[in-house]
Amino acid sequence: MRTQVGIVGAGPAGLMLGHLLHLYGIESVVVETRPRQYIEERVRAGVLEQGTVDLMNRTGVGERMRREGLLHDGIDIGFRGHRHRIDIRELTGNAITVYAQHEVVKDLVAARIAAGEPVVFEADHVAIADLDSDRPVLRFSSNGIATELRCDFIAGCDGFHGICRPSMPEGVLTAFERSYSFGWLGILAEAAPSHNELVYMQHQRGFALFSMRSPKITRLYLQCNPQEDINDWSDDRIWAELLLRLKSSDGWKPNLGPILQKSVTPMRSFVVEPMHYGSLFLVGDSAHIVPPTGAKGMNLAISDARVLAYGLAAYYKGGEKEFLARYSEICLRRVWKIQRFSWWMTSVLHRFPDANSFDLRRQEAELDYLTSSTAAMKSLAENYAGLPLECEDEWTK
Repeated sequence: MRTQVGIVGAGPAGLMLGHLLHLYGIESVVVETRPRQYIEERVRAGVLEQGTVDLMNRTGVGERMRREGLLHDGIDIGFRGHRHRIDIRELTGNAITVYAQHEVVKDLVAARIAAGEPVVFEADHVAIADLDSDRPVLRFSSNGIATELRCDFIAGCDGFHGICRPSMPEGVLTAFERSYSFGWLGILAEAAPSHNELVYMQHQRGFALFSMRSPKITRLYLQCNPQEDINDWSDDRIWAELLLRLKSSDGWKPNLGPILQKSVTPMRSFVVEPMHYGSLFLVGDSAHIVPPTGAKGMNLAISDARVLAYGLAAYYKGGEKEFLARYSEICLRRVWKIQRFSWWMTSVLHRFPDANSFDLRRQEAELDYLTSSTAAMKSLAENYAGLPLECEDEWTK
């Protein structure tokens, strides 16, 4: 078999890349090891930057998002039991939309199938080879039939644990990593959200976050030990801790309801450089992981896909290779800005186990400054709603 671009992974990065390539008139095949049902039900992030929203709308996959997504003009930052609103729209002219990652995936899968573009689910024995050549190979089996797909390029959109990054030769990549001494215990609750925007709360017992997924489903998080056994957390214990940490001087609190899902997620920061070797380009989580505090993971993956699609379009349209050669440089500039912001939000809102009294006072002073300075609030709002893109593609206009 032959195609122009082989895409490994059907998460937001791979599917958005395939969608954009289709609009550019470039052939691609998406190969995914998981079943379609799994990727469409896997609960992940739910905050879309303005640029992600605009991209979905301008490329024809935003109809359901416009109908079901929850538009937020700001967020609340809380400390010492008081909430302070950051008006993102007033400060930047932009906003965010709460629309779960698996809903984005559903929309992109539906668009790809409607366009008649190939996507292979439940692929086995996925491997890539000949990355130094101008005809790399993507191998996989589907329904017991082995396939060798010759490509011009391969996009590794298969996440942190995928096969693409390890397929690069030893010594090519430099990894930068920070592990955190805490994780997040996250729940989905069948309870109508009691507030129309996200609430980030710093507390002496640890960070807590109030969010939502729909008008009937609340999403909440607690800072915890990353080795916590979720079975040690009964529903009553979870709600008691959430109510304590989210307690606000104005009497606000989340609505309670049956907990539908609960899990503990470790936190890490991770980047590899470069994001490109030979005919292979790493996209999204295969190249970088950010702490979830800044809600940037999916947005950053989609940004990578947008940059790569633009570079491939320039190559196929006029043989221009310069932009593809700069793919890693362009993406990493944004990646490190997002790492900085995500680390900053994490450091100012979480309780670090080794923090002393000075650290805690300094942390509160940082939050006091943030919520009383227009300049500081604008900086947060600009980063939260999404930094400008590094390339002016046709979907930017």
